[in-house]
Amino acid sequence: MTDCAFAFGLGVGTHNSKGQWLEVFYPQPLLAPSPAVVTAVADCATGSSLDNAQLQALQAALKAAGDTEQAELAGRLRDCGRPVTAVLLTTDAPPASVPEGYLKLHLLSHRLVKPHGTNLQGLFGILPNVAWTSEGAIDIAELPERQLAARMRGEVLEVSCVDKFPKMTNYVVPAGVRIAHTARVRLGAYLGEGTTIMHEGFVNFNAGTEGPGMIEGRISAGVFVGAGSDLGGGCSTIGTLSGGGNIVISVGRECLIGANAGIGIPLGDRCTVEAGLFVTAGTKLTMLDADGMPVETAKARDLAGKSDLLFRRNSTTGAVECLTNRSAVELNKELHAHN
Repeated sequence: MTDCAFAFGLGVGTHNSKGQWLEVFYPQPLLAPSPAVVTAVADCATGSSLDNAQLQALQAALKAAGDTEQAELAGRLRDCGRPVTAVLLTTDAPPASVPEGYLKLHLLSHRLVKPHGTNLQGLFGILPNVAWTSEGAIDIAELPERQLAARMRGEVLEVSCVDKFPKMTNYVVPAGVRIAHTARVRLGAYLGEGTTIMHEGFVNFNAGTEGPGMIEGRISAGVFVGAGSDLGGGCSTIGTLSGGGNIVISVGRECLIGANAGIGIPLGDRCTVEAGLFVTAGTKLTMLDADGMPVETAKARDLAGKSDLLFRRNSTTGAVECLTNRSAVELNKELHAHN
C-alpha cells in the first residue's frame, strides 16, 4: 500500500434487503490524507460494511496516526445500528462502487475539489436508482412493501423523488450559501461561498459556482460559473452530458445570461447574453464595429472563451449580433491568428 492517496472517507449508509449499498453519508471526507492515516486505514478501507470490532480497531489506529477527528467519528459510528464503511481511494480512478461514487460526490459538495477535479467516468452505471423518502433511501423493488407497511401503521410514506442522485442538502450544507428550493441542487454540486440559488435555479452534480453569484437558471452537469455572474430566470447552459461534444461549457466572472437565454459555448469574463437568446456553437454571428456597423460574420464557437462580449438579436433583421468593448476588427485579427 502506497503512503499517498487521493481521498478517504468514513461513512454511514443504507443497504437494501440484499445487503447492497443504496447510498453513503460521509460527514468528514478527506482529500489527500496523510501517510499516517493511509497506513492506519489500509486494512479496513475496502468499501464493505465494518463491524464494531473493526471500527474499534480503526478508531485506535486513527488515534495513533494523530487524526483525532476521524478517530472520534469512528467511535461515534460504533453501535449505531446502521451499515458503516471506510473507503480509501489510492488514486483518482473512476468510481468502482456505490461507496466510492458517493465519496467523490461528497468531495465536490464539501468544496474539496472543483467540477472536473475528480474522475467520475462511469458514475451513472454505478449508482442505483433509488426512492428518496421520508424514511430515507429505499430500493425501488422494495418500495411497494414499505408503502403498505406505512399505511398499516396509519402513516404515509412520502416519496420526494426517484433518482440516482439525492439532494445535496441532505448530505452537505456548505457555509455561506442560500438555496430557496433544496430539491433543485443535487449531491455533487459545488457551491462557492456567497452563492444564492433561487426557486427556479438548478445545479447538477459536477457543476456549480465559484461564488458569489445569483442563480435563477440551470447549471447543467460539467458547467462551472465564475464569481459575480448572474444566471437569469429560466436560462440554461448546455452541459457535458447533453451536448455530446468535447467542449466544456463554463461561464466566466461577472457575466450575465438573461432570462430564458442559453449558451452552448464557454463564455469569458464580463460577457452578456440578451434575454431569450440561445447561443450555440453553430450560431451565425454578425460582428459589429465600434459604430455598430457590420464587419464580418463568424460562428459562435470562434468566440468561445473570449471576454467582454455582448450577444444580442437585431429586432429588425433577426440576425444575432456580437459587440465588444474592443473593435470588431481587433477581435477578428485575434480570432484569425494561427499562433
